[in-house]
Amino acid sequence: MPASLLIVDDESGIRESLGALLRDEGYEIETAASGEEGLQRLAQRRFDLILLDVWLPGMDGLDTLERVQSQDAAPMVIMISGHASIETAVRATKLGAFDFVEKPLSLEKIVVVVRNALEYLRLEDENRRLRAELEERYQILGTSVPMKALRQQIALTAPTNGRVLIYGESGTGKELVARALHAQSPRRGMPFV
Repeated sequence: MPASLLIVDDESGIRESLGALLRDEGYEIETAASGEEGLQRLAQRRFDLILLDVWLPGMDGLDTLERVQSQDAAPMVIMISGHASIETAVRATKLGAFDFVEKPLSLEKIVVVVRNALEYLRLEDENRRLRAELEERYQILGTSVPMKALRQQIALTAPTNGRVLIYGESGTGKELVARALHAQSPRRGMPFV
């Protein structure tokens, strides 16, 4: 299934030329002439990537970017502008834009930036999926009273910064307990060592 892109720019020539170029690259393209129209399209369906102009009539690109990023599962956003300053580019990046491309647009550069953004999105999704598989793989199963007590101890201990000693005979599940503690701890985003 081809990636879906939304081009938001008030210049019809840019919308048409970018749309034609990216369609030729195999992407599914929709366009919008303003930030408000772009947000309406985004409310109707999910897009993988948005090419968003900074200077738009009404709601400008940075305000639109802020609204896009506040949504769950926000698409990747590449900002485009012909009049932007360094401060604008920095602000756009801080708001969550993947990249900032200046006009006049280099068509080769646009293709490369779009590919990179979509590859980044794919890797992010794969990482999320693999983490979920890994968590599922190391789940502690069982409904007996001792297993319920163990899960309760893990839930109480994991959020703290205290040290935990896990002991038991070989094959009793010490690594499962350690992984469960790590998964529920404030350090869950860090590597398990």
